[in-house]
Amino acid sequence: MEPISSLCVYCGSSAGRSPIYRAAAERLGRLLAENRIRLVFGGGRIGLMGILADSVIAAGGSAIGVIPRFLETREVGHQAVDKLYIVESMHERKKLMFDLSDAFAVLPGGFGTLDETFEVITWRQIKLHDKPIIMIDIDGYWRPFLDLAEQAIGQGFARPECRQLFTVVSDVDEVIPALRREHAPSVPDLTERM
Repeated sequence: MEPISSLCVYCGSSAGRSPIYRAAAERLGRLLAENRIRLVFGGGRIGLMGILADSVIAAGGSAIGVIPRFLETREVGHQAVDKLYIVESMHERKKLMFDLSDAFAVLPGGFGTLDETFEVITWRQIKLHDKPIIMIDIDGYWRPFLDLAEQAIGQGFARPECRQLFTVVSDVDEVIPALRREHAPSVPDLTERM
């Protein structure tokens, strides 16, 4: 099995209120560069997105951005990346980010990050892929998301095996080891109940 060479990171186009989010994005960027894992991200130069990409580039790593044309000016397309793809829609953006990536990680973010995360988890559930997904629960940020997942399981809208669709870590230093452990695990058939 080939090692993971590219990681799609979903994260906010805002930096958030706490400096711990900025520090996490900077640290993850350095780790990706040190481990020669190419960053695939939403292509913006602002928020955690920009902080992460800047950190990868500053550490000598590789970054590829994907941004829709209508967001290019709003999110200030990152021109210092190795390649910036400009696409026509959010759907095209998400599909290209998916195609360019061997795995996914999720830092704190807003509704766009939630959308991307739910979609890639759902795609794994219905066996459109079997790429690792790592939720980085910085300072408990993703606890409400995890509680909602447990609610869906507890109320019979998702099967208990859905917990295996993603891995939760509490610190960015755990991301690379988790990716190595989770690379191409077998996923049970969860298409019966969604």
